Amino acid sequence: MTSGGDRRARWILAGTIVGSGAVFLEGTVTNVALPAIARDLGLGIAGLQWVMNGYLLTLSALMLLGGAIGDRYSRQRVFAVGLVAFAIASLGCALSPGIVVLVVARVVQGIAGALVVPNSLALLETTFEGEARGAAIGQWAAWSGVSTALGPLVGGWLVDATSWRFVFVVVAPIALIAAAIVSRAATGPRRDGARTRSPIDYRGAALATLGLAGVVGGLTEGPDVGFTKPIVLAALIAGAALLVAFVVVEGRTANALLPLDVFRSRLFVGVNATTLLVYAALSGLIFLLMLELQSALGYSALAAGASLLPVNLLLLGMSPLAGRVAHRIGPRIPMAGGALIVAAGTLLFVRVRPGASYATTVLPAAIVFGVGLAWFVAPLTSVALGALGEERAGLASGVNNAVARLAGLLATAVIPLAAGLGGTHDLRGATLSAGFARAMMISSALCVCGAVVAALTVGRSARTARSSPRE
Repeated sequence: MTSGGDRRARWILAGTIVGSGAVFLEGTVTNVALPAIARDLGLGIAGLQWVMNGYLLTLSALMLLGGAIGDRYSRQRVFAVGLVAFAIASLGCALSPGIVVLVVARVVQGIAGALVVPNSLALLETTFEGEARGAAIGQWAAWSGVSTALGPLVGGWLVDATSWRFVFVVVAPIALIAAAIVSRAATGPRRDGARTRSPIDYRGAALATLGLAGVVGGLTEGPDVGFTKPIVLAALIAGAALLVAFVVVEGRTANALLPLDVFRSRLFVGVNATTLLVYAALSGLIFLLMLELQSALGYSALAAGASLLPVNLLLLGMSPLAGRVAHRIGPRIPMAGGALIVAAGTLLFVRVRPGASYATTVLPAAIVFGVGLAWFVAPLTSVALGALGEERAGLASGVNNAVARLAGLLATAVIPLAAGLGGTHDLRGATLSAGFARAMMISSALCVCGAVVAALTVGRSARTARSSPRE
């Protein structure tokens, strides 16, 4: 393991930030383009959910597989290959003639992203040590958070200036640059961490992917065609059965993607439950806010994206500080407090409705939301990485990132349904605004639940983030 001042370590840090940033950017840059995609391809809420969930489905379901492949082979090589595939899939999205090809390309994007994200964090875990590791994770969290929040701004500008297709084109060169940076780092001494030669659990990956596809597909199409339709019922039942089979298989497989013994750790369970709750709220907010601002309030795509610029600035400025504070006083207070502040900011977005001004509604909500997110993300990332110890860094990274993307997948499928927007085809007017307000209340409640879970499961001491899985 190298120190933070090593030249190769700096290249690794730069490559992981740029590469994972490309994946996170693509996760949100699409949101602001959704109204334009809907107009161009004639889509309602269900169609837009598939545009988002085609990507999130494979990204979340295969994240553990990506981490396992990185643990088995070279993390740097797997990371670079994933980035190249991600760039190609992004260009496929840009050239899509219709919804079917677009969703298929998004699915491929998710597969490639599943190779990138877990190995980016695992590379940091095995490249840095001590306080340098905390600082590196803080920088990664800050820039990854910025790229996530920057997506709406970049996407808005591209949609207004060119076409929604360019929100996919712009990601491709970023991914290729990151692949080149990491490949350059590979020319120096390489210490990728411990390698395992056990077989990879492809069966578990298939069960998780198909199970989630069935459940999400049923929840997405149910409001439109009816939950009593045989095809919807079959999808829901089959999806649930496959997810149960996934758990059974993982309990009986020596080389399981998700060894069930990790759930003996209260810290591991708690940090991932917190991630699921808060990131579901975050995903639901961004997905629906872009629709509300453009379709109900008449914002241009650029104005809608720019509305979240304060979040970017706060993440960039405060996340490294939050990482250092969490290292000194422990992660519990920053995580729980940050989640509560995110809840308050999310609740403030309820006031965003037709006729409301940016300065008195969107801006205050974005500031409060951004402050909470900045204090939440860095300590969460550090705890998630250390919950299973260094020897299982790839697994810990893969699980936490899978949970974060799973949160987005479930939020995009469930929150619109719970808010009364499921199956909606008219993306304008009072129906959208009323549903948006209900969705923000739901998202705020999820953040409060996340804060409670963090307070109950995350230890006061920073050493808790390095505790054993049998805590």
